[in-house]
Amino acid sequence: MGEGEAGSPPAAEKKGAEEEEEDFGYRLFPDRNKKPQSFLVRSLFTFHNKCQLMLKLTLETNPYARLLLEALKQSGCTVFNDRHFSCENCDGCVSGGFDAATSQIVLCQNNIRQQSHMNRVVTHELIHAFDHCRAHVDWFKNVKHLACSEIRAANLSGDCTLMNEIARFKFGLKGHHQTCVRDRAIRSILAVRKLSKETAEKAVDEVFDACFNDLEPFGRIPHSKADARRAYRDFQNRDRYTANL
Repeated sequence: MGEGEAGSPPAAEKKGAEEEEEDFGYRLFPDRNKKPQSFLVRSLFTFHNKCQLMLKLTLETNPYARLLLEALKQSGCTVFNDRHFSCENCDGCVSGGFDAATSQIVLCQNNIRQQSHMNRVVTHELIHAFDHCRAHVDWFKNVKHLACSEIRAANLSGDCTLMNEIARFKFGLKGHHQTCVRDRAIRSILAVRKLSKETAEKAVDEVFDACFNDLEPFGRIPHSKADARRAYRDFQNRDRYTANL
């Protein structure tokens, strides 16, 4: 995910002490449990308006998002703006999340202020949605499944591009991209699960090689928008020749 984003909090099902123990990250997304506001109230809220406008621009123009939307559609999971995205207020430390219980992407309207940030958050969460669509991901009880999707999202969303890492004042040469992906996957897991850092690190390390090398649907690590545009063209042409056989 992008800076401070959280993973995939499903709806909480337990009460009392057990709910506190297994909140699955919902504490970071307080608007998930509130009654929806009227369209008029939401329209007058500046953050909400800006979030909706930035989301629309991302979905229409960003090559990462366009590829993922097409891949989801081909996998039988067409994404609809009004149904599958929700601009909400979140905890100050997160930018977005994927709610597997509702198949909905939460965009933190109070924390996403720039279009480039929106692009990364939407891409990151769409990768989770793609994994949710194509695989039997046990987001709730299998931390290795969560770790795998977080690795893929950090690897393929642009979270770990050179420019983003420089902006975080993190520098490195050999293996820096892999280090960034590992660190951000661990960070995302810890944001939404009450686990020890050692447990999160162990889960990430056990699945890292397989999940880091799973490049679907991009077919490559898109280090830039140019890479993402090439991946999108390749994806569109993937079945062009076999279709006529």
